Amino acid sequence: MSEHKQQPGIETRIRAKAAELGFVACGIARADAAPQTAARLRQWLDEGRHGGMIWMEERAHHRGSPAGLWPEVRSVIALGMSYAPAVDPLRLAGEGTRGRISVYAQGGDYHDVIKRALKALGRWLAQEAGCDLKVFVDTAPVMEKPLSEAAGLGWQGKHTNLVSRDHGSWLFLGAIYTTLDLAPDAPGRDSCGSCDACQRACPTDAFPAPYRLDARRCISYLTIEHAGPIPVEFRTGIGNRIYGCDDCLSVCPWNKFAASAAANMAFHPRAELTAPALADLLSLDDAAFRQVFAGSPIKRIGRSRMVRNAAIAAGNSGAPALLPVLERLRDDADPVVAEAADWAIGRLTS
Repeated sequence: MSEHKQQPGIETRIRAKAAELGFVACGIARADAAPQTAARLRQWLDEGRHGGMIWMEERAHHRGSPAGLWPEVRSVIALGMSYAPAVDPLRLAGEGTRGRISVYAQGGDYHDVIKRALKALGRWLAQEAGCDLKVFVDTAPVMEKPLSEAAGLGWQGKHTNLVSRDHGSWLFLGAIYTTLDLAPDAPGRDSCGSCDACQRACPTDAFPAPYRLDARRCISYLTIEHAGPIPVEFRTGIGNRIYGCDDCLSVCPWNKFAASAAANMAFHPRAELTAPALADLLSLDDAAFRQVFAGSPIKRIGRSRMVRNAAIAAGNSGAPALLPVLERLRDDADPVVAEAADWAIGRLTS
């Protein structure tokens, strides 16, 4: 007589299905597992450190806790996909005529990849357990990093990003809110110790203290979220970074455990985005911008913001050969682009 084999618990099956769908990290937390999140968010907003990201303030009541967004939620499934780079993200630091694009944006749009996998996991879970659920990537008012820490994926490091013992600083995060009462995992434990490499690496001093970020000084914010002229005090520090900044992530010692082989193929860099020539970027019109950045998260910032960033990088390049294309931008229809070009010309001719 054959012995009946008991089916593994739903938590074990969730982890197995998540791994099958490409998630290298999966953890579970109770919906109320990060109660300090709302107060910390409120303080950050009250200090104005979110800059022009008005949506952070407008939906703070939703963002502060899972129940604030969806009162029926009982558990949070936190998930991570690796985008660990195969090469040193800082390798272009001295290449003045080349633009530096943040590692996460050199491949396909992570929103699409992660949302697709989250929906597949959600459909499977709803069928298996008969529950209600909602899936989220970073376009929703969800605090993925403290929730991921509560679920044991890692901890929020001194650079405020999640750090994993297995994947370093290179994880895209997603979350599933569910009405299931799932057994939670042990929370992540802070293992930064006395290390302050990320704090020292920041070119614009965006960290007023460990574990605190002032977005108004952050190159990622300035080159992506900030719509107007970039404040002059930060332009030299931007160097040749034209979309985001990896410096604080790249120097984290925990990255030595991150394997680029674990990264989803969709995130592997496109050749034209690994070291783009500033001269080419400065020549983009709207149509060419859309063509070059089709399928990339970069496309959402639009042509003008990219050309503004490239002009700032050109001003820092020490390359007079970029002057002719900058001269043409002095009459650009966007005054922000024209001003950046004028500044760059002044730097190159002074």
